[in-house]
Amino acid sequence: MDGTTGRGQAALIEGDTEFDGRDAALLDAIHETGSVAAAASDLGRSRARALSRIETLEDAFGVLVERTRGGSGGGGSQLSPAGRRLLNRYDRLQAVLAATATVPETVLDGTVRRVDGELATVDTAVGDVRGLHDGVGVGDAVQVRIGADAVTVYASDERADPNATSARNRLHAEVVAIESGETVSTVQIGVDGVTFRVLITSDSAARLDLAVGDEVLIRWKATATRLVSQTSGSGSR
Repeated sequence: MDGTTGRGQAALIEGDTEFDGRDAALLDAIHETGSVAAAASDLGRSRARALSRIETLEDAFGVLVERTRGGSGGGGSQLSPAGRRLLNRYDRLQAVLAATATVPETVLDGTVRRVDGELATVDTAVGDVRGLHDGVGVGDAVQVRIGADAVTVYASDERADPNATSARNRLHAEVVAIESGETVSTVQIGVDGVTFRVLITSDSAARLDLAVGDEVLIRWKATATRLVSQTSGSGSR
């Protein structure tokens, strides 16, 4: 599945694993250097962390890196055919999103119910929503801003990880309208009288086969949700 993890940042999603820009940079560096250790060093990461991330990605996407040990060539790593395809697919999706001139936001009014470190839970018209804040307190009036490129649409019967609720916002919704584009479509999603605007690629639109009136599930990361102090003007747009 194609999606995004933030403003203009592409993500390829398989199950509960997201392949994003940091992962693409890692695969690209492995391709350039021929070594996981060298790639990690170039990116300022530890080899152990890079290997752990590759293992997580491969559990979801299949074998991405082929490794050889020792021998006359000294060993090394290279992308598998699946790894090259995944990297190319990510690059195409990122190019499509970069070509989108403006990214609409859904804006909700709400009141802070709880603050947990850098995240806060806000009571809104669609229920509790979690997002990043910059110095809010319990009882504060805030706006919750959700970029149309940060939301992923799932079929209503698609299984979602029940343990992901703390890291992701998740709502049951209904398709209100679809504005089809050549590469990216804008889908209007209704939740309790609030309209979310969601950008999806043509591939995702075809896979989901969306139609007005369909029940769907929308999900987005708390870290892709911005909370700002309440100002004049509110609502959804």
